[in-house]
Amino acid sequence: MIFNIKIKSVKTVEEIANYWQNEDYISLLELFNFPDAKNVKPENLREMLHMAITDFEPNEAAEIVLTYKLEERLNEGQIAQISNDMLLDKVSEEYPEIDLHYDLFNINQLLYKAYNGKFPNAKAIIVDFTLVSADGYNKEITKEIVLKSFNKGISDSNLIKRLFTEQMSTSKEFEEAKDVVWELAKNGSTSFTLISSEYWINEQDFVTPEFEGECLLPEEVENGSN
Repeated sequence: MIFNIKIKSVKTVEEIANYWQNEDYISLLELFNFPDAKNVKPENLREMLHMAITDFEPNEAAEIVLTYKLEERLNEGQIAQISNDMLLDKVSEEYPEIDLHYDLFNINQLLYKAYNGKFPNAKAIIVDFTLVSADGYNKEITKEIVLKSFNKGISDSNLIKRLFTEQMSTSKEFEEAKDVVWELAKNGSTSFTLISSEYWINEQDFVTPEFEGECLLPEEVENGSN
């Protein structure tokens, strides 16, 4: 499959809008022993949570937020370890299970903002782009298709290309694409927004704003039989 791709904008951000909902803020306020959390005005919830968090030691606060979001994925020992590691390292980039990076990023940044920098500051990237099929492909555009199609438009030094060379350049299935790309939104018939970690891709990785991308998929996926 061939796609004509145009990178419209690349923006680096420190937080991802709408990851944390008001319901999350209320639940977390209660976990941090804040009285009458449900009666806090919506516009004040985030500020109140930051204040409540800082009543605890940073590693204790990290453990509470990690447990709230990831207790079904991590055991107590893992959570305790990460809560300490987060103060020293960008766990959202270094944790070996990359399917947890998205949650770990948002947890880290909540704590980073609350403690005004005691946690390392991680970054995310938002890419707005258009992707137009040059050969009549009209099925769903997936995260795998996007990353494979980006292969010719990003630098050879890019981490995705270096770690997943075969997946990016051949028809080998790129299962990790769903975790490398945190969000992929379709904004129109050919317009998309991609959100990922700056760890995986950054503005300097795009060597040209317009390029022709080739995407090779496993035959059964391309034919829609999987």
